[in-house]
Amino acid sequence: LPDRAIKKSRSAQISTVRLLLSIRRCSVAVELFLSLHRLLPWCSRVLWRLNFCFLFPCVCLLKTWPLHQGKLLNLCEKATRGHPTEMLLFLAVYVGPIVVAGISLCILYFMKSSKELPKNWDELVTEAWFQYHGVRGLAEDRINSRYNVVELFKQPGRVAVMTGGNRGIGLKIVEKLLECDMTVVLGVRNVESSRRAIAKEIPEEKSAGKLFLEQLDVGSMDSVRKFAAEIKKKYRKIHILINNAGIMAAPFALTEDGFESQMAINYLGHFLLTHLLLPEIVAAGEADRHSRIVNVSSCVHLMGDIDYENFHGSKSYYGATAYNQSKLAQILFTKHLQGLLVDRKLPVQVHACHPGVVDTDLFIHSSSTVIPWFKKALFKNPEQGSRTVVYAAISPKLEGKGGSYLSNCRLHRTHPMAKDPAACEKLFDYTKELLKIGDFGLPQ
Repeated sequence: LPDRAIKKSRSAQISTVRLLLSIRRCSVAVELFLSLHRLLPWCSRVLWRLNFCFLFPCVCLLKTWPLHQGKLLNLCEKATRGHPTEMLLFLAVYVGPIVVAGISLCILYFMKSSKELPKNWDELVTEAWFQYHGVRGLAEDRINSRYNVVELFKQPGRVAVMTGGNRGIGLKIVEKLLECDMTVVLGVRNVESSRRAIAKEIPEEKSAGKLFLEQLDVGSMDSVRKFAAEIKKKYRKIHILINNAGIMAAPFALTEDGFESQMAINYLGHFLLTHLLLPEIVAAGEADRHSRIVNVSSCVHLMGDIDYENFHGSKSYYGATAYNQSKLAQILFTKHLQGLLVDRKLPVQVHACHPGVVDTDLFIHSSSTVIPWFKKALFKNPEQGSRTVVYAAISPKLEGKGGSYLSNCRLHRTHPMAKDPAACEKLFDYTKELLKIGDFGLPQ
């Protein structure tokens, strides 16, 4: 390049880096503001909420900068050489979702109480990143909606076991499995109330298959063991296991086993259930038609991390952080278990899936509950959300593609940790030790 062009390129790079450094310095101002908010909560309510207009886009920029810095600097260079359209395109694709996430979250937080707001910089970053992935997930659901299709076909004699199917996405999954003429066994907390709720949505005369309900609290390891023992008595073969039950961004609570509630329900309970039922799942598999295990995860696993020092939130706790961690744990579990099954040459394959951003009771602890019209307009409905899960459970197109992560009935990118066998094995071994499991899937 001519010297003049090189100088312009360097100048653009320096300006970009300076901008990001200036935004990063905002963290100091935020910490001071948080201190003021704690000291004088009565005078900072409006200022606190207005602050989100600027803070959330800035935080998202900070979080995504390491992922895109090479591309951004390259586009800066192109812009200085007479290619401004490249920069405009990147800003539209990259900055657009960030700004939308920031503004939408600002509106949401005007309607929340002070107690529900982030209390420090780490929580603020987590919340902003969480909303960014939510907005991006909504966009991906819209763009890929034409792929979100599952073909149902009759499968009499096959047995599917699922957790948490008495409402929302789970109820629609049950409806589709029954339409396939399967025997569906559902693990629910309250059998009678669930039976009544399901009867209203799925009349018996419209159901081709058979539905049975068993008591199960996935957050209680004792309940999981009792449920598994009951299933093993009644069924020698289980063709499909769907680990669907879950909670999101719940207030801090410990289960009777001393586990953080989101980790216990979303991950640990399903890990134990899979271990206990694996012999029956293996027995149902065939060389040309493997039995399936489906872990219902979420797109926000992409922002998760496994913090072994704070696995149960004993040091610090923020609902979104704990949820992200539990969903990432499901992904790593899926990857490692698939490798284990392949090594043992067992006719079983495991999939993880993101049902989409769906309007369900999962958002009961989320800020989104304050604007139901927003969810109705932009979120998937439970029926649309159920399609990817059912696709992962029955689609012949996935035969031989175990260990995959799906979104909108398509293979999708996943967390970098899922590509690291050592990271997957570390969590797997840690979980076995936590639950006092010897050889996974073998009688103890």
